[in-house]
Amino acid sequence: MGTCFSAEGMKFLRGLARNNDREWFDPRKAVYERAVKAPMLAVIGEVNDALAEFAPEHVREPRKTMMRIYRDTRFAADKRPYKTHVAAWWIRRGFEKTSGAGFYLHVSAKEVVVAAGLYMPTSDQLLAVRRHMEANHAKFRALLANKKLKAAMGELEGPTRKRAPRGFAQDSPALDLLLQTRWGVAATLPPELALEPGLVKEIVRRFRLASPVVDFLNAGIEAAPVRGVHTPF
Repeated sequence: MGTCFSAEGMKFLRGLARNNDREWFDPRKAVYERAVKAPMLAVIGEVNDALAEFAPEHVREPRKTMMRIYRDTRFAADKRPYKTHVAAWWIRRGFEKTSGAGFYLHVSAKEVVVAAGLYMPTSDQLLAVRRHMEANHAKFRALLANKKLKAAMGELEGPTRKRAPRGFAQDSPALDLLLQTRWGVAATLPPELALEPGLVKEIVRRFRLASPVVDFLNAGIEAAPVRGVHTPF
């Protein structure tokens, strides 16, 4: 039997979505710790056990992998103090400061999202990946064309530019890939999955399928110098 969330935990997340304020959260913090945070850490631990087989450089201590539920509202117009989901981001070892490509999970009362890719590259990483992409676009296309990956995670997603980035030709055979400002695949699954013992199995299956995409993207940024610090999601 795999780790999953309880009805109590999902009820907490539904309540938080309706009452995103400290007056509601503080008296229920023990519920959050017991029914949301604890199972999320356990899920991360089980995912780590699987990643050790096919993406060992992404294994991190669960408390470092789990993202804070508290929102950074310092420069945001939206001052709600909490995220309405719990999330985890498996960074590749060596990219802790700039993130790189990795694996992502979040659970909310509305959905379970399983994703993998490069989401907030620094400018140096963006350039390095585009150069890598242009030189190896056939390989990347072949990775994305994997039928099992497409069935489990869908098509490449992300915002795109209208014209080729500076330094790249408008007629480049890799233009459609170069126009991307991030590269990732994702599956949005029903929230009921969070209650099922097969939750971790479904997460791991998708991470395993997406791992060649993550490896390709990280190979492209390894030579990029470290400058800014970016945290995805």
